[in-house]
Amino acid sequence: MKKQSSLYKMVAAALLLGLIFLFGLTPLGMWNFGVVYITLLCVPVIIGTLALGLRWGLLLAFGFGTVSLITGLRSPSGLVAPILSANVIWLIILCYVPRLIVPITTYFTQQLVTKKNTALLAIPSAVGSLTNTILYLGFILIMYYLIGIDKPGILATLGGIVLAGGLPEAAVAAIICPTVVLALRKAHLA
Repeated sequence: MKKQSSLYKMVAAALLLGLIFLFGLTPLGMWNFGVVYITLLCVPVIIGTLALGLRWGLLLAFGFGTVSLITGLRSPSGLVAPILSANVIWLIILCYVPRLIVPITTYFTQQLVTKKNTALLAIPSAVGSLTNTILYLGFILIMYYLIGIDKPGILATLGGIVLAGGLPEAAVAAIICPTVVLALRKAHLA
């Protein structure tokens, strides 16, 4: 039975990883509204973390970071271009570190919340999505400071992105992720 469980988790993680690359490398998962990107790439990472566990969530987050790096190198947004111009290592840090923290916050929030009620999976889903948004934009702000870029209004711009992009992303994650995870559990697949 253990062998079947491992195989299931590997196949499920591969499918979610494929979804991350599909969302990330096509217009399906990243919607560009000028400097605001609304992305669905967190959704497979959060679903994988909630359904498969932290280890698989970290693997999926690494895939998310890889897609972000490819996108940042291929067609950087207006916010990312100055960081890429300064140093590609900074772009690598920006793409991977916030993404790898998403499954960690999702997993531990799930551990706290689901002991009370499994139906509360919307909370770790929203926390995971907001972790991505806040850390990614926070890293941009820190990197701008370290690079010496003093753009007036950058804090207001980033705050606007959180409101315009981050909150809707968290709402989408809070709706989609629990629905999928609870369906998987009902089918005895998670």
